[in-house]
Amino acid sequence: MTATTAPHGRLALGSAYPWLALGLLWCCALLNSADRSILVAVMPQIRDEFHLSPTLLALITSVFFWVYAVAAFITSRLGDRARRSRVIMWGLAFWSIATGLVSLSAGFAMLIGLRAMVAVGEATYYPSATALISDWHPNRTRGRALSLHQTGVFAGAGLGSLAAGLIADRMGWRAPFLIFAVAGGVMALVLMRLLKDAPAHEAQAAAAPAAGSGPLSTVLATRSALALCAVFFLGNAASNGVTVWAPTFVHDKLHINLAQSALWGSATINIAGFVFVPLGGMLADALSIRSKIGRFYTLAIGLGLAGLLLLPLLAANSALMVGLVLLASSAGKGLFDGCIYAAMHDVVPARARATAVGLMTMTGFVGAGLAPLFVAQMGQLFGMAAAMTSVAGLYFGAVLILLACRDMTRNAILDHEPEPAAA
Repeated sequence: MTATTAPHGRLALGSAYPWLALGLLWCCALLNSADRSILVAVMPQIRDEFHLSPTLLALITSVFFWVYAVAAFITSRLGDRARRSRVIMWGLAFWSIATGLVSLSAGFAMLIGLRAMVAVGEATYYPSATALISDWHPNRTRGRALSLHQTGVFAGAGLGSLAAGLIADRMGWRAPFLIFAVAGGVMALVLMRLLKDAPAHEAQAAAAPAAGSGPLSTVLATRSALALCAVFFLGNAASNGVTVWAPTFVHDKLHINLAQSALWGSATINIAGFVFVPLGGMLADALSIRSKIGRFYTLAIGLGLAGLLLLPLLAANSALMVGLVLLASSAGKGLFDGCIYAAMHDVVPARARATAVGLMTMTGFVGAGLAPLFVAQMGQLFGMAAAMTSVAGLYFGAVLILLACRDMTRNAILDHEPEPAAA
């Protein structure tokens, strides 16, 4: 069944639909990231209202990422067994409601509990969304499509934190959670009408489970997939250790308001990601023509640059200097983010892609949850600039893993050559 045919009674889908689906999922990625980023922008107000230490403040974000990690692994199994479009739609509705409820938090424990609910909802998204994009896009457009989708994460984080800071400066920290929740509810209604599964996966989800190894067994048996999980752990930990604390660092060091601190400490990171993620996808596709492991070389280049360009943060003493360092380091991380999902899809078969991304997301977000606590503790001992700069070592460790796994990665790609496209 091709993308231009459909079961009786179903709307026929034209050849442009894979790009329409990408556009819908881009909007979802933006909301997913924006809802997550509200807290980063309003942390100083929450800290003052609830009288929280740096460690307790970091714990709010860490618990979110740990819950997200476990939930992503569990819900990713749905993405390989059920209709991916429905998993995405209902997940968006759930996390939007939970985001609105965060505004009702009356204390530290309640805030953590409601943020955990947001994490459960948001965790349904990425494994199913990236797998759905790969269902609709053949190998020749898959890397480009996945990297364009990833720009939604950076657009959401940058615009979300900036908007949340502006709203919180005028209306308090609770208002952004309510406003963003309404936007998510509207988007869920749009998905209900427009988002469709690729016919091949829809038929597979309706059929009995195929014989042979299940998706999880397939992923666990693929050593290069497990290596990517380790790389994602280190890369996500390093990135999140900087991202979570950068706006508060700028706010406290330079005594500027929440909107300005979000601009220099968050928007710069996400502007770089927005620009360099698609460039990472293009570079990875170009290198993959020359080498089977071209996407993995792109990952190593990106992480190496992210680590090197973070080091000048130690000497930054103005908002402009901090912003430029974060912009440069995040450009390297953007190259990595532009091809990490395509790289994982290179080494696992289509029937295990959601599970593979779920496992990778779980390990990555465990690291993302640990890093803010690590930076908080190091910051109290050595200062926040030194603490944030120290995570460059995690980037360098990830590069070493990628280079050490070149041969087994090449073999895994040869074992899982891309299948014929659905569209």
